[in-house]
This record gives sequence, C-alpha cells and structure tokens, in this order.
Amino acid sequence: MTKPMTYSEAGVDIFKEENAIKSILKNNMMPRKDGIGKPLGGHYAGMIEFGDFALVLCTDGVGSKVEIAKQINKYDTVGIDCIAMNVNDAICMGAEPLAFVDYLAIEDPKPEMTEQIGKGLAKGAELSNINIIGGETASLPELINGFDLAGTCLAYVKKSEIITGEHIVEGDVIIGLSSSGIHSNGYTLARKAIQSANLSYNEPYPAEEYREKTVGEVMLTPTVIYVKEILELIKQVRVKGLSHITGGGLRNIMRLNDKVCYEITNPLPVPHIFKLIQEKGNIADEEMYQTFNMGMGFVVIVAESDAKKALDILRKYSPTKSQIVGSIVKGAGVVHKPLNLHY
Repeated sequence: MTKPMTYSEAGVDIFKEENAIKSILKNNMMPRKDGIGKPLGGHYAGMIEFGDFALVLCTDGVGSKVEIAKQINKYDTVGIDCIAMNVNDAICMGAEPLAFVDYLAIEDPKPEMTEQIGKGLAKGAELSNINIIGGETASLPELINGFDLAGTCLAYVKKSEIITGEHIVEGDVIIGLSSSGIHSNGYTLARKAIQSANLSYNEPYPAEEYREKTVGEVMLTPTVIYVKEILELIKQVRVKGLSHITGGGLRNIMRLNDKVCYEITNPLPVPHIFKLIQEKGNIADEEMYQTFNMGMGFVVIVAESDAKKALDILRKYSPTKSQIVGSIVKGAGVVHKPLNLHY
C-alpha cells in the first residue's frame, strides 16, 4: 500500500496559509471608516457602506485546475469556475452579484485558447446574471507556465438584509446543496493522486457513472453556480447562514459562527471522482473532508420551522440535489457523525 497522501505533502498546507493570512492582516487594511463588519476577518466577502446598501467585493481564481485544462487542451469551462468561485462567495452575504472583472496571466496568448476561455467566462456570466465589465490580460512568459485565471465580483445588498451567521442557534437546520464534483479546490492533491496511479487524463474514466468521458473531462466539470436558487430563497425565507464549501471542506462552515456546533448526520452522496482520488492517493477520510467539498458545494442554515419551505424553493429553482444534512447542536466546530470526524 502506498503512503497516505495529504494536501500538505502535495504542496498546499491550509494551516500554513491561514497563518500567512494572519500575518498580512497585522497591517491596517482599512484606513477608511465606511467598512462594514470585519471584511478581512474570515467571512466570504468584504463590504463597504453605500447609503442604505453595502457594496460587496470578493476575489478568487481557478487555481491548479487550469493545469488539467492545459494537459487535455480544453479551456471552455475554466471561465465558469472563475466566476462561480466569486459569485458563490458573494451570495453568502445575502448579496446579489452585479458585475465582474477578470485577470488572465498567460505565457503565450494564442487566440484559439483565449477564445475558449472567453466562452467559459460568458457562460458563467449568463448563469450568474452579471456583466463582465472589464479585465486585464498579461503576457508573462518569464513568470507563467501556461496560464492563470482569476477575477473579482461586485455585488450589493441592503444593509438591513446582510446575512452573517450571527443569529444561528442550537436547533437550526443545515441544508446541503450538492456539488458537481471537485469544483475548483484541492486540485494539487487530486492531481497528485491521479498521477501516482499512472492514470492519464485522456483515458476513459474507470467507472460506469462517467463512461463516455475521460478522466480529465470529469475533473474539469465546472463549479456549480448557486446564484439563482439562493437569491430566490432569501426573498421568501429568513436565512440565517450561507456557506460556500471550497478549500478547507467542512471547516468552511465555521466562518459563519464559531460559537455553535454544526453536526452533519445525513450527508449528501459522494460523487465517484472523490472515491477515485481517495483510493488512488490512499487518502484518509479526515484529509478528504478538510480538503474537498465531498459532494456538498453549498450550505444553507434556517430555523427548523422554515426548513420545509426552504427545501421546496431550492428544489424548484435549483438543478442540484438538496436535503437536510444536519442541525446545530450544543458545542463548537463541525462534526461529521457517520464518519466520526471533528473539526
């Protein structure tokens, strides 16, 4: 049996990243007095006052998922990922995304490649109902091997309707929305696991579930954009917390309120791609659930009395599966009861 893989040994140490961020934040990043809350303090996006509204800004990129696009010469989905990673963060504040700007750093700006990237960005904008109002392309052959794609989203919300998670209490219900797969996090570990098994990204995926796709195509499945269903939900239900499950897996939920315990008792099904990664990399359950979304790409927290209505709305407007996955209990942290995992 091969030595168990970890995200840290693959090259990404999430705890080291957290400490690095803390060192950045030792500096005064907010000389103005019109910031709202703690935009650099661990939530999903920053906010600034704009009359009766808060302007919401967040920025993110596609990460090393672009390396797989490069390997199989398929670039038409990474633009969707770029927008998804941003708009899904913005809606966690209860905000409606408005506009987007992108940044493409590239080794060699070939039109046939950039056209595909543009198609993905356009599709992501359509799915999010936003405008891409600008961007920057930088040719950096001395710095970039391939390309890197990132962007920034502008959203807005009435100050009286901002969702932070501070009102989450014991007894509230956790609703999970399914992911489409890996989304856009953990690819350094995922790629190392696949490579260690000598699997080619161009060979047929080794499971009936994806029998007509290659390994690379399955790994490039774009991130789900949850904008439509979440915006509809917050119009009709008092939502207490919204969490985008990205790098860090289940630990992301603690950004909402670290004074309660999020107990997962009925998790969503785990897509086969995670089982393949875990098997090929000999990765422990705890490592998988603190690196990947494991089938749950987004979380909604509501009062128990609102759970049925919330599910009805989500199932009406969302193409993804949604179900009650757990509840808020006494304590602190995140507990995955079926696997006895504690974060």
